[in-house]
Amino acid sequence: MQLYKNQQIKIYNSLTGKKEPFKSINEGYVGMYVCGPTVYSNVHLGNVRTFMSFDMVFRYLKHLGYKVRYVRNITDAGHLENDADVGEDKITKKARLEEIEPMEIVQRYTVDFHNVINTFNLLPPSIEPTATGHIIEQIELINAIIENGFGYVVNGSVYFDVHKYNETNDYGILSKRKLEDLIHNTRALDGQSDKKNPQDFALWKKAEPTHIMRWPSPWSDGFPGWHLECTAMSTKYLGNQFDIHGGGMDLKFPHHECEIAQNQAALGQSPVNYWMHANMLELNGARMSKSTGNIINPAELLSGKNNIMSKAYNPSVVRFFMMQSAYRSVLDLTDNGLLASEKGFNRLMNAVADIEKLKTANQTNFDIQAWKQSCYDAMNDDFNTPILIANLFEGVNQVNAIKEGSKTITTEDLKTLKDVFNIFVFDILGLKNNQESGAGTEKLSGAVELLIKLRQEARANKDFALSDKIRDELAAVGITLNDSREGTTFTTN
Repeated sequence: MQLYKNQQIKIYNSLTGKKEPFKSINEGYVGMYVCGPTVYSNVHLGNVRTFMSFDMVFRYLKHLGYKVRYVRNITDAGHLENDADVGEDKITKKARLEEIEPMEIVQRYTVDFHNVINTFNLLPPSIEPTATGHIIEQIELINAIIENGFGYVVNGSVYFDVHKYNETNDYGILSKRKLEDLIHNTRALDGQSDKKNPQDFALWKKAEPTHIMRWPSPWSDGFPGWHLECTAMSTKYLGNQFDIHGGGMDLKFPHHECEIAQNQAALGQSPVNYWMHANMLELNGARMSKSTGNIINPAELLSGKNNIMSKAYNPSVVRFFMMQSAYRSVLDLTDNGLLASEKGFNRLMNAVADIEKLKTANQTNFDIQAWKQSCYDAMNDDFNTPILIANLFEGVNQVNAIKEGSKTITTEDLKTLKDVFNIFVFDILGLKNNQESGAGTEKLSGAVELLIKLRQEARANKDFALSDKIRDELAAVGITLNDSREGTTFTTN
């Protein structure tokens, strides 16, 4: 269904600094590129949040009926320390420290990346290209930039001439920085003597004799600049101009600024109509940092093996927590925040389960179509997941009211209610019901039901200490008992 014809999305465009109605270049089709990980270490939670945000965007566009080509790359070469043009390649450095081949590092951490994002239920992109698989395309781009007068060769390396480019273009159009300010605030650094100006950036670097990852080029045996890789891969698979480019806020400058400059210099046009940036993830009100110890990785968060959180958290609870904040907002990861999200998540899942048990009547005494559209309106407003979730909980209230008999619903509207929850909770927010499935469910249910019966007997005998002990011991292993007038049910965390 082509729902996009009736649902007008507005996207906050970092390029213009305002929300704009979304109109794809080709009707019914969307090209979206998101900068992927540099695979030299385990993926951290800040990256997870960024990729999760664009997974949500991908899911919603697909739901609206767009045919989406989602490209998310793997950077497996050329990304130097401190995002600079000098220093050691991050992957090569890790390989040297561990005394293994660089591509072993690439393989290990690519597998880790996929395992982590699969745990959080991210959909795979349409295409996942690697930088090393597109060396030829990068060399062709460099040739075009040189031919158009914006690149120069020095001692086997090729640099982008920012000052020459800025004579006819705006270097800083995305980040809103002025070249004059960059010049004023730049100090001369060792190793930059090959450049005409410190603001110039590398398109191709000549490899030192000890540099393992190298490829032949017209200028030297070397490796591509980090910024160039994304320009080559995005334009190869999405064309010289495409709809959406996403990434973390930290990539806006210089990475995305340089991408725009490279496209203009090589192809004569700006590459992207809508630039989207996901904001940072903090931990307990401060920036995550290995040096200060204020850091937690996905495995530690999910296993509970850390000194920061009070317990282990289910991946869907973590995803729900992240979706409760707008993708453009700074999000503070805290134990209290996760505990609150866990309660909200369980309440939502209970409502989804209760829908199956609702009885129908001859009329519906709430405006279900207006509620349904409110969910779309939230997503259409720059993918506002916090407002969407608030609207879903209004639906939870309606489910509970119908369950208790204070509201009624027709058979047709009950189907709509169920469909809306399935679409927005599972298909778009990407949550998973944490109830187990298969034979394990029957065994777990049987065991817990027996404990619930023993707890009821204890309460009937006024043995409240035993009753509380059963409840607390189950909670400690991730099983929450939910008491209501109809009896006691349970959910697993």
